[in-house]
Amino acid sequence: MDNANNNPHSTARRRGRLIKRHGLFTRVWHWINLVCLVVLLMSGLQIFNAHPALYWGNDSNFDDPALQITAMRGDDGEPMGVVRIAGYRINTTGVLGLSRDGNGELDQRGFPAWATLPGPQWLAMGRYWHFAAAWIFVPMLLAYLIYTLASRARRRLVWPTAAQWRGLPATIAHHARLKFDHKADYNGLQKLTYLLVLFGLLPLMVLTGLTMSPTMNAAWPWLLDVFGGRQSARTLHFIFSFALVAFFVIHLGLVLISGVLNNLRSMITGRYRISSDAPTAKDNRHA
Repeated sequence: MDNANNNPHSTARRRGRLIKRHGLFTRVWHWINLVCLVVLLMSGLQIFNAHPALYWGNDSNFDDPALQITAMRGDDGEPMGVVRIAGYRINTTGVLGLSRDGNGELDQRGFPAWATLPGPQWLAMGRYWHFAAAWIFVPMLLAYLIYTLASRARRRLVWPTAAQWRGLPATIAHHARLKFDHKADYNGLQKLTYLLVLFGLLPLMVLTGLTMSPTMNAAWPWLLDVFGGRQSARTLHFIFSFALVAFFVIHLGLVLISGVLNNLRSMITGRYRISSDAPTAKDNRHA
């Protein structure tokens, strides 16, 4: 029998050791913003349902939408849900355009009741939920971005080192084979992703949302020029929102397959278990 298997020190090396990875501010920010973004998405879909079509430019061209979710009669005379994108028509009966309500009856609406907040068609309440969540989300995002820029340790979290930039192809290939390292520092691919989401996708989502506000148009008319008009801003807001949904799906999948308990512990208690041979340093501790 191999004595190393009975050696507690050998077992400890295999299990690795716990480090402090996330401070209280980051953990609270993470969970509050998760709730805010879910509310923003579901209430945003409720608002979209009031006019389930997207356009480019400043005005609505009802005859030629870039995207439209609606219902129509099929060749057999039965109602069907359809999505029209750039002249193409996709049958989406049961999910988009035509879905079942709480009573099991077919209801013409863009997104189904289970995806919107509130569930029934209620534009005013959807706006209320959307703006309430935005008033929490936007100030917290600004605070987090300022904090990240002001703190050297935080900047290390989102900006890859020179070695990590050079090693990006290898890191991507490593992840594609579903192989993950448990180190104190994030790898280059993680840092680049967080950089794009925190300083690109989220600010653009906020700015396009502001561009749709008549009040903000009066205060910051340049927003309309930047995004090509109110309807273009609405379309981009929709695209950015679903890009964020794609990020969440990939993020959740990676959390599950790379060690769900370890990842959850790091965002609840701040403690993260790294490989025993992985380097640790105070610089790798993220506030």
